[in-house]
Amino acid sequence: MNNSDKIYILGIESSCDDTAAAVLCEDVILSNIVATQEVHKKYGGVVPEIASRAHQQNIVPVVHQALAEAGVDKSQLKAVAFTRGPGLMGSLLVGTSFAKSLAMGLAIPLIEVNHMQGHLLAHFITESGYEKPAFPFLGLTISGGHTQIVLVRDYFDMQVIGKTLDDAVGEAFDKCGKMMGLPYPAGPLIDKYAKEGDPTAFKFAKPKVKGLDFSFSGLKTSVLYFLEKEKAKNSNFCVENRNDLCASFQKTVVDILMDKLQKAVRQTGIREIAIGGGVSANTGIRQALTHHEGWITHIPKFEYTTDNAAMIGIVGYLKYIRKEFSDVSTAAKARYTF
Repeated sequence: MNNSDKIYILGIESSCDDTAAAVLCEDVILSNIVATQEVHKKYGGVVPEIASRAHQQNIVPVVHQALAEAGVDKSQLKAVAFTRGPGLMGSLLVGTSFAKSLAMGLAIPLIEVNHMQGHLLAHFITESGYEKPAFPFLGLTISGGHTQIVLVRDYFDMQVIGKTLDDAVGEAFDKCGKMMGLPYPAGPLIDKYAKEGDPTAFKFAKPKVKGLDFSFSGLKTSVLYFLEKEKAKNSNFCVENRNDLCASFQKTVVDILMDKLQKAVRQTGIREIAIGGGVSANTGIRQALTHHEGWITHIPKFEYTTDNAAMIGIVGYLKYIRKEFSDVSTAAKARYTF
């Protein structure tokens, strides 16, 4: 196969505060560039207006770097894939507009991608040492904005069978971490400190929700009341018990996720599991899944857990070979289901 026959896909991701671009040669990653926005740390969370402005500044250099690192000229691209949603509308508009303009300028197909499908289909990137899931499998997507159990029958035959009724698991990590005095984003810090703590030191409430749905608002309330009570007795309680607090909180979250996943396995009879989303980088969750006997567990590389364009590119490739292209009239969607 000569270079003109190869299928080069450019993926663009801009759903939240990371501007990302990746170049794929079919299902192989040639480059995967992410520009993060550190500015949000001082606000304790992502500020949508600031995020969209940063995307405008970052998207051209990020795409340029992705093409350069891949050694691919834009004239060699066969299609441009982009995140249509879900996400922050201002952020999505930047990626959508850029992708549409580039595809029109190069006279190549435009491919819209659902961000959450991208997290699950990232498992179909060809990587040495990583096996691709076999259909059907159960997908657990856990991030700052989503918590879902998905029945995946085929690449684009997905059914959400369980979801959060209120807060996402990533949001619970960040907000409870803030209560403990940790800076944003708290999730990675909780994971770090939990490794040195006793997960049985403290008990937090596990919300009782029917079916396969989740709830994390009750857990946040439990942590809040517990800390208020303890800090009234000892103002340095969080500092003195940081590791044990993090370990106990993380264990509670892992138990909630595993309980629902085990229930989904019993109901469906499917024992092949794949996780995705930023929280899937958490070592506690990874260990619980990999140590569960009787399951075939697929855990992505760390670079494919947080928001990235490689996962958008692989969905773009899978749609390209099916000729599932988008019209230039397509618009970004903050709420975008599959």
